[in-house]
Amino acid sequence: MVGYRRDSSCFIRFHNRENRPRENTICVANHTTPFDWCVLSSDVTYAVVGQKHEGFFGFAEWIISCAVPAIWFDRGEVLDRNATAKRLKQHATSPDAEPILIFPEGTCINNTSVMKFKKGCFEVGAEIHPVAIKYNPLFADCFWNSSRDGLFQYSLKTMTSWAIMVDVWYLPPTRKSDEEDSIAFARRVQHSIAQCGGMIGMDWDGELKRNKPKDTLRYAQQKYVSQYFIPVDT
Repeated sequence: MVGYRRDSSCFIRFHNRENRPRENTICVANHTTPFDWCVLSSDVTYAVVGQKHEGFFGFAEWIISCAVPAIWFDRGEVLDRNATAKRLKQHATSPDAEPILIFPEGTCINNTSVMKFKKGCFEVGAEIHPVAIKYNPLFADCFWNSSRDGLFQYSLKTMTSWAIMVDVWYLPPTRKSDEEDSIAFARRVQHSIAQCGGMIGMDWDGELKRNKPKDTLRYAQQKYVSQYFIPVDT
């Protein structure tokens, strides 16, 4: 983490550090770059949950696994997702376990919006520590467009940028209320992070940047927009 901060000229400002995640809790944050973990881990040591990758990214995950507890999963495997949820519960109830860092959007977003949070980590029952991460685009564009750049190319791009300036806000910890289900809880945390970081909370899945939207979603958006049209008699 120290090497990343120096190589990329990374300047980090942490706010409300009295709310830093504690042991046996889950930390959730918005996701802009694979290096979000480096930014947050420069202040708190986290266990990591993430998707399995191959190639250079897989090598980076192996290095992370050597340094901190890590849970890697295959998003396309239902049994793998169930096993991951079970391991999350086990880790969160282990004595003095490091807080678990999770990015519930499931993909990198351009830091202007916070996309819909997946509900998995909000079903565990552990205390949730929301964290908002906001990058200053003045000196560097930190968004990783994985459809355009591989991790190695992206790493070179960030390390040769002028500087990376980022603000991190620790929000007060929270738990699911009796009136909420896991989806409502995830939405509440998502919008609190978006509001704190000056971003827009969206009810769209981040995977829409890769996949064609379902017909039901397109129809719902058309129905919403149609409310603003005034019918004209012909």
